[in-house]
Amino acid sequence: MMITTENKIAINNLIEERRSPRAFEDREVTEEQLELLFEAARWAPSAMNEQPWRFIYATKEDTVNFNRLFSCLVEGNSWAEKASALFVTVAKQTYDASGKPNSHAWHDVGLATGNLLLQATDLGLHVHLMGGYNAAKAREVLGIPEGYEPVAMGAVGYAGDPETLTDALKAREVAPRTRKPLDELVFKGSWKQQ
Repeated sequence: MMITTENKIAINNLIEERRSPRAFEDREVTEEQLELLFEAARWAPSAMNEQPWRFIYATKEDTVNFNRLFSCLVEGNSWAEKASALFVTVAKQTYDASGKPNSHAWHDVGLATGNLLLQATDLGLHVHLMGGYNAAKAREVLGIPEGYEPVAMGAVGYAGDPETLTDALKAREVAPRTRKPLDELVFKGSWKQQ
């Protein structure tokens, strides 16, 4: 069951206002804005303060590198070509000091990416994260070394007009936001079987 009504509990406005659009305006995101996004990501917490996140990005103005990133996306995410910038998140798989596997790396990359999303919202930008990409191709064309694993891709820009999308994508774009109810997600004391 999904909830499509307004929040019953007041949450931070940045969380409530965050969206993942597929329609983007033809408007530049500046290097200064992107630096703010990555600076916000840099301050995320991480296990042992390892900071295992890495980001590779390109703006639309940097055509060669933007196209390299875009080439990693699956066809269903072709709408991302209209974004002002694309990025891939990468997780360092081992701890620096010991070389042992960091089983929290992906979690920590997610925390850093969450900071990035909130900073983007604060700047009036939107980020759409995508799992629909070819990680092996990203590793190859972006030169990601062994010991680092591509996690997800993101499109950054200003939200655009949903009318520019295909009918199927437009329907998803204008649909109400839905979330599962808390009682399906949060259990007190022990796991609750559904």
